[in-house]
Amino acid sequence: MTFVVTESCIRCKFTDCVQVCPVDCFYAGEAMLVISPDKCIDCGACAPECPVDAIVPDTDALAERWLPINAEYSGQWPGIRHKLPPGAQAEAHRDEAGKFEKYFSPLPDPSVPH
Repeated sequence: MTFVVTESCIRCKFTDCVQVCPVDCFYAGEAMLVISPDKCIDCGACAPECPVDAIVPDTDALAERWLPINAEYSGQWPGIRHKLPPGAQAEAHRDEAGKFEKYFSPLPDPSVPH
């Protein structure tokens, strides 16, 4: 089993989860974070740290759509190992619906070195 990042992360991108991950399995895109399913050890330390409940186990119904996205982009985006400031408009986007269609970007986070 692994954990996955879901739509709630988009445009919020809180990184509280990153600082508790013992295996550095988070990767940063321009609009969201993802978890590498190959590196995640299923410890679950990250899920309660997310202020927008964007992290779920792959057994959760929400995970089905997001597992392939996490797998694909964790192989393309730079690894992130330290907490960064959240997105500039994080609070404004916290409870917004339909963020994937509006804001998802396949680009890596330009502020995180490769």
